[in-house]
Amino acid sequence: MAKRDFYETLGLAKNASDDEIKKAYRKLAMKYHPDRNPDSKEAEEKFKEAKEAYEMLSDAEKRAAYDRFGHAGVDPSAGGGAGPGGFSGGFGEAFGDIFGDIFGGQRGQRGGPQVYRGADLRYNLEITLEQAANGFETQIRVPSWDNCETCHGSGAKPGTKPQTCSTCGGRGAVRMQQGFFSIEQSCPRCHGSGQMIADPCKTCDGVGRIKKTKTLEVKIPAGIDDGMRIRSGGNGEPGVNGGPSGDLYVEIHIKPHNVFERDGDDLHCQIPISYSTAALGGEIDVPTLHGKASFVVPEGTQSGKTFRLRGKGIKGVRSAYPGDLYCHVQIETPVKLSDKQKELLREFDKLMKEGGDRHSPQAKGWMDKVRSFFE
Repeated sequence: MAKRDFYETLGLAKNASDDEIKKAYRKLAMKYHPDRNPDSKEAEEKFKEAKEAYEMLSDAEKRAAYDRFGHAGVDPSAGGGAGPGGFSGGFGEAFGDIFGDIFGGQRGQRGGPQVYRGADLRYNLEITLEQAANGFETQIRVPSWDNCETCHGSGAKPGTKPQTCSTCGGRGAVRMQQGFFSIEQSCPRCHGSGQMIADPCKTCDGVGRIKKTKTLEVKIPAGIDDGMRIRSGGNGEPGVNGGPSGDLYVEIHIKPHNVFERDGDDLHCQIPISYSTAALGGEIDVPTLHGKASFVVPEGTQSGKTFRLRGKGIKGVRSAYPGDLYCHVQIETPVKLSDKQKELLREFDKLMKEGGDRHSPQAKGWMDKVRSFFE
């Protein structure tokens, strides 16, 4: 009987991704695995058929040959995980690569020790608002691991060698049977390395590596904001058993500023002005992150009035234009007055009252609201 199309077997289109192939195989394997269907020859055949299709399509070279020439383009024996008598692999073997991707463990070679990616590291970097706005380059010192110079990374005392773990036979994993499930987990004795060190190196205590610090150059882009992270690939903790290193994430924290408060790309500042400037108006100079700027305070300005200076904020890392600077004016009440100043203020207050409500429109409006409330 002619073989079914591999894509048809897995229920997939020919442009299916590697992830879709893996998911489809896992679904069929869960359904038809002989451990779950011990008395069904049909389920066993369907499982073998799905396993062969997965092994062909998950291999890039075999898949390319199959897509071009069909079954004639691949060796029929390449899908043979089972002999003529039936299924030869256990449940854990069928799912070893899938579960390995989920939990982070992989195997460098079939039957070899488990390989793990190193953990990511985080470095908190505190910078000023000016540095965040303009960008800069800096150096940071982070922990790292280097091969021990005494044992050259083996972990064993010079003149000795690591021995194969007797519990897992050097595989780095042991298989646990739970009902019809057979699950592989890291060997509890060698912790996935596949080796045991009887006489550890005294320099590194058998780890094979020693902890050091390394200096890295970090470029902080202009406009970076508080809480953003910069990724430095491969500068995290090293992997286990030859696995890839993790990444280093530099997390930015901006120090509080004496003048400005940042809100996204905008800046805010409080500007104290005198009573006379608020009443008569005038031009005020204000600081920005790139020098001085000025704006005109109109006559009769009230406390709390906000003035917007366009483009005087920060140009964010993802922004096309800089933000704005918002100046909030606060009228400052004079203190420690001399007798002359007090006399002049009393005279001024008398003249204000003689002028009526037209000099104090806000006070008049407030009194009208109070009267209507009590009425």
